[in-house]
Amino acid sequence: MATSKLDATTGDFKSLLGTQMDQSDNIESLSPSSQPDSRTSHLTTQIDQDTLQAFYSIDMQVKKNLPKKLAAFKAHRVGAHHYTSVSGYGHDDLGRDTLDKVFAQIVEAEAAAVRVQFVSGTHAIACALFGVLRPGDEMLAIAGTPYDTLEEVIGTRGSGQGSLRDFGVDYRELALTEDHQVDFEKLAASVTEKTKLVLIQRSCGYSWRSSLSIHIINKIIQLVKQQNINTICFVDNCYGEFTEDKEPTAGGADLMAGSLIKNPGGTIATTGGYIAGRAELVEAAACRLTAPGIGSSGGATLEQGRLMYQGLFLAPQMVGEAMKGNYLIAKTFESLGYATNPPAPAQQREVIQAVKLGSADKLVAFCQAVQQHSPIDSYVSPVPAEMPGYDDKLVMAGGSFIDGSTSELSADGPMREPYVVYCQGGTHWTHVAIALEAAAAAIGPATSPDKP
Repeated sequence: MATSKLDATTGDFKSLLGTQMDQSDNIESLSPSSQPDSRTSHLTTQIDQDTLQAFYSIDMQVKKNLPKKLAAFKAHRVGAHHYTSVSGYGHDDLGRDTLDKVFAQIVEAEAAAVRVQFVSGTHAIACALFGVLRPGDEMLAIAGTPYDTLEEVIGTRGSGQGSLRDFGVDYRELALTEDHQVDFEKLAASVTEKTKLVLIQRSCGYSWRSSLSIHIINKIIQLVKQQNINTICFVDNCYGEFTEDKEPTAGGADLMAGSLIKNPGGTIATTGGYIAGRAELVEAAACRLTAPGIGSSGGATLEQGRLMYQGLFLAPQMVGEAMKGNYLIAKTFESLGYATNPPAPAQQREVIQAVKLGSADKLVAFCQAVQQHSPIDSYVSPVPAEMPGYDDKLVMAGGSFIDGSTSELSADGPMREPYVVYCQGGTHWTHVAIALEAAAAAIGPATSPDKP
C-alpha cells in the first residue's frame, strides 16, 4: 500500500490502532462485536484509514486552539500565586480577576466572569438573560425550541414562578426548516424594534438538528444587526467551546455563556460557569449572580483557582478527545443501520453525538452499557426518572468523577420518540471505544436502517 502524507505524520496512531493500514486488517477492539454481521463489514475493513484521517484533523484543531491559551496565560503573567483564594465576600481575589482577563482574551471578548458560583450552564444563561432583559422587552429564539432546562427559565413550561414571562418579558421562537436548519428567510423579517435579545443556541440540545458552526452564527448575527443594530445577540455556547478556531464573541456576538463542567473546564474544574462579551452586558449578568452594586467584584474562588486555570489550559485537548469519541460512535452505529447526528464524515462542532435508536428499551440498554463501563458507579444501573428542569423522564449514564460533567463520558436521553441517545464528552477516545463496543453489543443492529 502506497505511503501517503497522512501515513507519514500519524505513525503513532497506527500503533494505537494496532494495524499496518492494510485493507484486510480488522480493528477488533473498535468493532461492536466479535462476530459482526454483514452491515459491519465496512467498519472492520475501512475504519483504520478513515479514523486516522478524522483524528488527524481533530488534532490539528487542537493545535490551533492551544496557542491562544499560552498567549493569554503569558500576557497576564499567570503564576502559582493566582491559585491562592480569599474567603468571604471575595474582595480583591487576584486569581479570579486575572482568570476573567485570561478567559476574555482567549475568546476575544471585552470582559468575562468565570465563577464557581454558577451551578450550571443553565444558571449562567439565566443570569445573562435576567441581567439584560426588562419588562416589556422581547426575546426571540431563532433555532427552534430551546434546550429543555431553559423552558422553565423562559416560562413556556412549568409553574412560571420567577420565569422571564413572569417578569413581563415577551417570547417568540422561529421553527426550524423541514430539513432541521435555521430558517434564514423567516429570520430576515423577524427582528423588530421591540426585539431586545436574540437567543442563539449553538448546540443541538435534545433536538435532531446540526449544531451551529461559527460561520452560521456569524451569518445569523449579521442578519439580526441589519434589522436592529441594538438587538443583543446572545449565544448559548454550551458544548461548543474550542471545537473550532473561534468563539462566537470573536464574530460579533454581544454575549455568551456556558458551563465549566463542560468543555472549558477541561474535565477537572469541579463546578462553575462563565459569561463573556461586551463589558456592560457581562457586568449586568454578574449583578444577577450576586446583587446590584456588587456585580463582578464579589465571589471568592474557594481554592478552586488551580483547577480552573489548569482545566482551561487542558480544554482543547479534552475537547479533541471527545470529538474523536464522537466520530467512533457515529461510525460504529451507522454501520449497524442507525441514523446519527452528526454523521461520521461531518465536521464535529460540539461534544454531543446523537444516535437515533427508535426504542425505549434500546435507549435504556445503551445507557446501562455505558454506565457499566464507567470509572465511577459502574455497579449502578440507570433507569428512567424525573429530573429537575426536564418535562420527560430521562435515563442517564453519568459515571463521571464530577457529578453532571459532560466533558467526561456520559450518555442520556429523554424517554420520548424517536428515542435518541445523546453521548457527550470523553477524557480519551480509547475509553469511548470500550464503552461503545459494549453499547453496540447491548442493542444490536437496527431492525431496519433509519435515516434522519
